[in-house]
Amino acid sequence: MSKQKKGIYTGLIEKDENGNYFCGEYLLDYQYTVANFKVGDEINIKSVIANPSDKSYNQYPKKSNHFFLANKKE
Repeated sequence: MSKQKKGIYTGLIEKDENGNYFCGEYLLDYQYTVANFKVGDEINIKSVIANPSDKSYNQYPKKSNHFFLANKKE
């Protein structure tokens, strides 16, 4: 969706019915998201890992805790 130098994926933060924060197919780190962002923020995801949680893996096999606001200059 976005150019490689900007990150892996650009999209909006959403929250599902289970309280998980996500962007596209990527689960976002809960603590980091709550502390720094809000639903609807546009972010750039810089890196992803395999989701270590058995609880949400089937819905979100990939997780990110390395992302930033899309309009923020790096």
